[in-house]
Amino acid sequence: MFGFTVHNIHKNIHKKQNPVDPNWQKELANSFNSPETLLAYLECDVKAHTKDNQARNLFAVRVPRFFADLMAKNDLNDPLLKQVMPVADEFVVDPDFSTDPLEEQQSSEQGMLHKYHNRVLLMVRGGCAVNCRYCFRRHFPYAEHHNNKADWLEVFKQIGSDPNIDEIILSGGDPLMANDDYLLWMLQQINLIPSIKRVRIHSRLPVVLPYRITEQFLQLCQQAQQQIIMVLHINHPQEISAELADKVALLIQVGVTVLNQAVMLRGINDSTDTQMALNETLFTHRIQPYYLHLFDKVQGAAHFAISDERAVAIMRDVITKQSGYMVPKLVREIGGEASKTPVDLGLYREA
Repeated sequence: MFGFTVHNIHKNIHKKQNPVDPNWQKELANSFNSPETLLAYLECDVKAHTKDNQARNLFAVRVPRFFADLMAKNDLNDPLLKQVMPVADEFVVDPDFSTDPLEEQQSSEQGMLHKYHNRVLLMVRGGCAVNCRYCFRRHFPYAEHHNNKADWLEVFKQIGSDPNIDEIILSGGDPLMANDDYLLWMLQQINLIPSIKRVRIHSRLPVVLPYRITEQFLQLCQQAQQQIIMVLHINHPQEISAELADKVALLIQVGVTVLNQAVMLRGINDSTDTQMALNETLFTHRIQPYYLHLFDKVQGAAHFAISDERAVAIMRDVITKQSGYMVPKLVREIGGEASKTPVDLGLYREA
């Protein structure tokens, strides 16, 4: 039924024979930082893409080798490569697109965004393990919002003064770029805030480098006083490696709720078959599809955008062919709004 199956996705993935995971920080340091070396590794024509490669000056290239190994060789249309490969289209300035599409840059205060009534978002780290070309924060001035521990103590004090806040979202960048000792320290501070019931971690790092889920990280999740929710960012079924599936099983085993959110991207996952395959593969590994975002209009990434009408048509098709519990909610994020805005699929018809 689908163009992808769990078996097809996993059968060609190289499994490490060493029972001890590689050091994730060393693996990260060995990432591809230039499109030329990435293309050469994937056996693609480097010289034919000189102009595309120049777009890295707009937004740096960073791709872990593990993630590159999930890509097809000699295929510029590989859906994972297209998410991370700079292209000349990024130089196009579109008046309908913005460097701050969610209006966050002026509302962030000391590394904290309080966009929603009951929860706050903390920008734990500015960097990511992989630089996705469609990132809505690709222009965010992270250097201006970098916190040390003293800064965080002030933030936690502010959070503790508002009893309406019952959830803290660790974000960035990618919060798992912080080491486990640092994350443990943050959780220890959060333990001192009695109103906090849940800690949500938004991360793409386990997808592109599953070894980030260490024994120490699993232990701190298991011992946390709050419920821990891990929201992965997976856009295509090809991203779900056997190694990731193994790590997700361990997260669930220690009590972590694992969700996924994705973005609808042109030429990557904008089809019924791909969306259904993604949902099926996620759910098979007990990852709950959560949100499917309409593309945020960030400057330099207009080539990823599809029309609302096409996105709605795709999800209308998906929801009629797949069990509702595994279909994510199609949403749009609008700067300044108090919540995500669900997109009407037009399924209701008056009698």
